Amino acid sequence: MAASAHQDPTARRLRCGIVLRVQEDACQILGEGEVSSVRYATLFPSPRTERVSPGHLVAVATAPDGSEAVIWRWYDAVVLGEETGLIRLWEPAHGELIAQPRRPQQQRQPGTRAYVSAGLPGADVELDEVERFYTERDLWHALA
Repeated sequence: MAASAHQDPTARRLRCGIVLRVQEDACQILGEGEVSSVRYATLFPSPRTERVSPGHLVAVATAPDGSEAVIWRWYDAVVLGEETGLIRLWEPAHGELIAQPRRPQQQRQPGTRAYVSAGLPGADVELDEVERFYTERDLWHALA
């Protein structure tokens, strides 16, 4: 079983940011009350200007050397409704989709926003899931 980055002395700190501006090599984000320019991790697919837009939520990882990189993007979706434990959503680039909520007890009203993640099951922001995804696949080296 892979060790959690929280237990690893070279832990990678993860935080969220909202994209303000996008370039191919970096994006400007608002995170923790500050605006900063953050490069993309090596594994983040190109062309980035077509995959990331202002308003998107991203996960930013801090590498052991202190540099930061965008490692994940969530799709900003509109809740259409809930049905039998699932959420029906609409996302601009993908249309309607159905996701399993990470917190089933949380009520989501139609018209509200939710974030869904390509490659990870469920809806809602879960930094622990992104961390687990990177750890289980030994992807932390891609921060360099």
